[in-house]
Amino acid sequence: MQRSAVRPSPLFFGLLALTVVGGVLAALSNPTSLNDTMLTAGVFLLVIGGWAVSLTLHEFGHAFLAFKGGDHSVAAKGYLNMDIRRYADPVLSLVLPLVFLAIGGIPLPGGAVWINRWALRTRATASWVSLAGPLTNLALGILLSLAVVFVPMAGGLAVGLSYLALLQILAFVLNILPVPGLDGFGAIEPYLSPDARDFAAKVRPWAPLALFALLFAAPPVRDAFWELSSFVFRAVGGDENAAYLGQYFFIFWKH
Repeated sequence: MQRSAVRPSPLFFGLLALTVVGGVLAALSNPTSLNDTMLTAGVFLLVIGGWAVSLTLHEFGHAFLAFKGGDHSVAAKGYLNMDIRRYADPVLSLVLPLVFLAIGGIPLPGGAVWINRWALRTRATASWVSLAGPLTNLALGILLSLAVVFVPMAGGLAVGLSYLALLQILAFVLNILPVPGLDGFGAIEPYLSPDARDFAAKVRPWAPLALFALLFAAPPVRDAFWELSSFVFRAVGGDENAAYLGQYFFIFWKH
């Protein structure tokens, strides 16, 4: 029997365990107290661990569809092992997004997988490889939102999961934007003219940075992004009040 190319790493299971520990602490806490230490610790661990898990699944989604679509080099690169260290530079792609998340900002795209797009069988395959990441975030956001609505939860678990669900939707909306360097542009790039692809290649290194600068420094752009994200979050059943309460406990050092 052929051994599966997908072999989750111990680190991935460790991140899952951290997320579960945070969830248990949140569930055992007092949800009526804004100064409950167990609730604060639980929400923080739940969100940090859950975000690292979702980042891993986002990049794994790209790699898995690329592998199925013809690029078998992703297996040799370790992208199918769900090891968060494999997906990019540990500081620029992992630590900095977590820092921005920790200060209550927009969850920046984290890791990256290098796909041999020449090995992909069709243009449609290349598009789906790009879409796999943000669609993973969307699916997680929907599942977490529905869990909060339909599954009875103790303590402050619901607020932690709601904030984690909101982060997934924010990541989905951000990544799906048709900006060179983001997944949304990657989905349409195979269908563009050679000149358009050449131009995109030239601006790809700084286009996402320009977008992030606008999101942080231009209120109209930031407001439009949040309004769109909030609309999607409500559409999938998310509870904004619970999510913002979860954010309150997550950024505990601000109050």
